[in-house]
Amino acid sequence: MNPDIFRNSTAGQMIRVGQGEAAHWAFAPNPLPPALPFDAELVHTLSEADRALGELAGLGRTLSNPNILIQPFIRREAVLSSRIEGTQASIADVYAYEAQLSHKTTPPNSDVREVVNYVRALEYGLKRLETLPLSLRLLREMHGRLMEGIHGEAAQPGEFRHTQNWIGRPGCTLVEASFVPPPPTEMLTALNTLEQYLHAEDTYPPLFRLVFIHYQFEAIHPFIDGNGRMGRLLLTLLLVKWNLLPTPLLYLSAYFERQREAYYAQLLAVSERGTWHDWTLFCLRGITEQAHDANTRAKRLQDLQAQWRRKIQKSRSAGLLLGIIDQLFEHPFITTADVQTRFGVAHPTVMRALRKLEAQQIVSESSGQYHHQIYVAQAILDIVQ
Repeated sequence: MNPDIFRNSTAGQMIRVGQGEAAHWAFAPNPLPPALPFDAELVHTLSEADRALGELAGLGRTLSNPNILIQPFIRREAVLSSRIEGTQASIADVYAYEAQLSHKTTPPNSDVREVVNYVRALEYGLKRLETLPLSLRLLREMHGRLMEGIHGEAAQPGEFRHTQNWIGRPGCTLVEASFVPPPPTEMLTALNTLEQYLHAEDTYPPLFRLVFIHYQFEAIHPFIDGNGRMGRLLLTLLLVKWNLLPTPLLYLSAYFERQREAYYAQLLAVSERGTWHDWTLFCLRGITEQAHDANTRAKRLQDLQAQWRRKIQKSRSAGLLLGIIDQLFEHPFITTADVQTRFGVAHPTVMRALRKLEAQQIVSESSGQYHHQIYVAQAILDIVQ
């Protein structure tokens, strides 16, 4: 890590660590908030982001069953956030694995496991927010679920790191790294200061604070592994905790994944040169773009649900069929056992209902098996992916 590149940054301080040949430089971010002067471009971009987020929040408040949108959106976020880190799993892979859990199938491949862990960590965090403040403790608990069974104990699930980590090309040494976050002692100080900022009064708009916090977490890099995913999980928790959204419908990973090179370059530029203005603009544009995208997908899902419900409204067993349709929007892959458990009906009744839905081209059997059949609503997947 070349200290000269970071020497004049307003975002943090360079720290000399160690002595002699073992010595290296690390970067410790300054406490938030930064000095960010407003200009016309920033005000306009913030206004657009606020308006787009407000429209999405309004949609969220009208939902009679928010799970119809929350469940697929969470899994889409999990896939895309994990893809930034190099996984190749699809949302169909995740749903297919979840549909087979009750049949004790073989364990998922490592990529699917990472995505499923992301879903579990996010759902756990959102549930814990009901009884626990947004805190370092909550982040550790979520990290434990995110990294469970991945990379063994080397990932230290649920623990802040006790050793130095760094960022750079594969195989690079600490000295060759492009970025070295603060060593453990300074890291803990920075984390405690960040936790205080999460709950502090601030004159900056909430969306500014949101993007400040995301940078700060990534610059501190408090875990051995999983920092990128944890930083993006933190964004979702903040949106809900600060009542910017009534339900978790906005996710930035799709934007960050499409703009991956710019995303990493913008993060590094803040550390190197204190480019808070450019970083804030970049993230606000992502919020606007993803809020519009979520709105569009949500309305398409609502329209599809209404269309399917009209198709079978007058059918015999319409009550069960309508219930299965609603279930499909939460989990587009279902098994006969899922339906039996949820609605308390016999297997022959379930099979008749699924065949009716298959005849209406709402579901199709995807496993090719005689037992433990899996039905998929492909139209839902097409909208979510």
